[in-house]
Amino acid sequence: MKNTETKQQHLAYGWNHDWENKLAQLPASSRLLSPARVIAQHSHSYQIMTPDGEHTATVTGKYEFNAVLKSDFPAVGDWVMAEKLAGETRSVIHSLLPRQSVMIRKAAGGAVDDQVIGANMDYLFITNALNQDFNVRKMERYLIAAWESGAAPVILLTKADLCEEPEAFAALMESAAPGVPIHLISALQDQGKEQLLPYLQAGKTIAVTGSSGVGKSTLLNWLAGDNIMETQGIRENDARGRHTTTHRELFLLPSGALVMDTPGMRELQLWDAHDGLEQAFSDIEELSAQCRYRDCRHESDPGCAVLQAIEDGTLEAKRLHNYKKTAKELSHLARKENSLAKKAKKAAGSSPRKNEHRAKTDVWDYD
Repeated sequence: MKNTETKQQHLAYGWNHDWENKLAQLPASSRLLSPARVIAQHSHSYQIMTPDGEHTATVTGKYEFNAVLKSDFPAVGDWVMAEKLAGETRSVIHSLLPRQSVMIRKAAGGAVDDQVIGANMDYLFITNALNQDFNVRKMERYLIAAWESGAAPVILLTKADLCEEPEAFAALMESAAPGVPIHLISALQDQGKEQLLPYLQAGKTIAVTGSSGVGKSTLLNWLAGDNIMETQGIRENDARGRHTTTHRELFLLPSGALVMDTPGMRELQLWDAHDGLEQAFSDIEELSAQCRYRDCRHESDPGCAVLQAIEDGTLEAKRLHNYKKTAKELSHLARKENSLAKKAKKAAGSSPRKNEHRAKTDVWDYD
């Protein structure tokens, strides 16, 4: 089916004029294919929403060969150009339309590679439960990745019914998330849904992320008004959740909004997120501009506005420590990436296939 014959079901998954403009910029040969949105990703295949409905899909051999990083492969939320196989509900993916936003983390393990959490989100709901797992420092890391993604971060403090003073926790989070909306909610008690309605507009895409046990699947069921996701309880000894979601998937809500559920992460390892670091710690960046010396290390330098803010109580010392620690981590990762890139470039001349070490669609590792 030609792209001009896009059906209403296809439009429901977020196709709009912006994507039409991206499509118009592709070579004429690409326009013979159909745009489709990736709505689920499995170990060796994808589920995509095409103008003809839902199809199972795989990437072409050429696509696989040309991919260098895991993030080069399609991810949930992506728009791809696909070719329908005659007489079947299967397609092959030829290319990826340029992403409007993408949340990426470093893949688990020692290898220097990336992993896409979700693509083309308008909002990123970062969830943290108001129980023993509440952790401001962990949320700062999520905010770095969120700002780097290009999506607008929104913090949801879930399970507010389990907390005697939820407003006090919200205040703690506000100090660590300048300019980010924060909402107290309880899906089980049906509290706070009205605060989320402005985000749940038709055609908007929201990714929900956070650690296991914060109530992501319960939140999704609550927003959908139906049990579309399996849920499990938390372990009583440490308030940590069991893993319920095992893959990323995009769901269409009754409101017309699209919500992406993601597996809980034990650890969020950042990837190429220097801009996100500056935005997540914008308060420290602004204070740094007021320091006497441009290269102030915020340790014992005279005229340090950052240390003065800690002394007068307007900045938490732990927040500065996390800022420095994360900046050091990102610099170390950048050096490893540069070293790896040089080795890959050197080996490319002698290797007939630059990525034959990569499994065909081994693009996810689930925590």
